[in-house]
Amino acid sequence: MEALAKTGFQISGPSGPYCEIWFRTSLPNAAPANKPNVTLGTIAEGVLVGAIRFDGSGADRRGQTIPAGIYTLRYAILPANGSHEGAAPQRDFLLLIPVAHDQNPNSVPKIDDLVAMSEKASGTAHPAVLSIWKADGDATSFSQRGDSDWVFQIKLGDATVAVILVGSLAG
Repeated sequence: MEALAKTGFQISGPSGPYCEIWFRTSLPNAAPANKPNVTLGTIAEGVLVGAIRFDGSGADRRGQTIPAGIYTLRYAILPANGSHEGAAPQRDFLLLIPVAHDQNPNSVPKIDDLVAMSEKASGTAHPAVLSIWKADGDATSFSQRGDSDWVFQIKLGDATVAVILVGSLAG
């Protein structure tokens, strides 16, 4: 996809390569969302943020298994409906969508369509998600935070973001 940087980042663990991830070089801005606990409120829901490839099985933030393959990463905000209480301190997330179901990098799907497309990645009634938030600093890094989370941080245009690539809510 031409919207993404030409170079990605490979994340490996003790068993070898885990995933490769590509991001946009900058994030398109939208009118501020001004929603509580949203750190990236100037990104419109549905915008393509990046892509990820799992050579073997991966997992999302909920611990759902994600089959080997390539997925787009689209920005979404967790609904404030009570069922997501305590999922994360912020409501910013990336939904994984099988690339075969997401061919237009310039499209901005509505949230219901995003959820339906992401359910194809998880194979469940819940979308496949990665936690993302606005971070401090501007250095690209991959580091452990807490007991089980491994966080990739990168500067995308004017914003620095952090994404939990390995870890789960179950800890």
